Amino acid sequence: MRVLALVPGGIGDQILFFPTFDDLQQAYPSAEIDVVVEPLAKSAYRISKVVNEVILFDFQANSSPADWANLLGIIRDREYEVLITLSPKWSIGLLLWLSGVPTRIGYADNPGALFLTHTVPRKSSQYQAYVYHDLLQGLGLTVPCSNTAINVPQGDLNWANQQRESLGVKDTGYVLLHDGLAIEAAYPAGQWQIILQNFQARQPNLPLIWLQAPGDAQLIQTLKAQVPAIKVSTPNNVGQMAAMVAGADLVLCTDSVVMQIAVALKVFTLALFETQTAAATGLPPASEEAPETRFIGIPSLTGKLADISAETVLKKVWGG
Repeated sequence: MRVLALVPGGIGDQILFFPTFDDLQQAYPSAEIDVVVEPLAKSAYRISKVVNEVILFDFQANSSPADWANLLGIIRDREYEVLITLSPKWSIGLLLWLSGVPTRIGYADNPGALFLTHTVPRKSSQYQAYVYHDLLQGLGLTVPCSNTAINVPQGDLNWANQQRESLGVKDTGYVLLHDGLAIEAAYPAGQWQIILQNFQARQPNLPLIWLQAPGDAQLIQTLKAQVPAIKVSTPNNVGQMAAMVAGADLVLCTDSVVMQIAVALKVFTLALFETQTAAATGLPPASEEAPETRFIGIPSLTGKLADISAETVLKKVWGG
């Protein structure tokens, strides 16, 4: 069976879709699974365990007729038997109908739902990975959603080992910190400074590593001026990022790709969210098997990340 999933969104959205791919592969071991993603999200599949091929399509752009024709041609040529779509656009639904693929699955509330053969209700109040996983009901699969899992390439693990050695943390644990948001949305440098200095005061021998993201060079410069002991790691791809997360004792971050990677690797995680709704849907809930979750969301009560005080974060860190 050949399956194609259309998954708009960024790298984090792709990682949240991984359990759906994994359970699909488990149910159909011989299935070949391909995915259509936006160009900036392609790198997520460096750490995917099951996806066969990644096809690029810019869901956000005003695609030309040639772009649409190219995607339609790919779908027809490869004779997919199942299409799963996250796209809400009716035009995508029309394209899938024109493809002639016999089984087309998506959400019942999408404008393009009339072009699909199977629809499922969107239960958006649950953990986002569960929302995606519900699409498997279109194939009659009602299995519980697997935990998110990733596969870090050996070369990236080797890079991380060398990075930790150069940072002087080869044989010790460390706290990994990451923001990853645009400057205007980032958690304030002054709040990060208070958190870092508190770590140093309470655990002076515990290494603090900032995982750099594109665009936060100014933030790092500000933090290092106030907390010179902070170390900086600059991964070149999502695999190297995951390899650094894997070695951490704690990840403290905003709602980001790093957060999703930490969840997949089951690293203790404290994540800052702009809203309570985002916190409820962004992290997996506690379960009977794991009543004390490793993943804790810290939501803003005002809708602004900057309004989460450093003291609130530190109470979660130290269990106060």
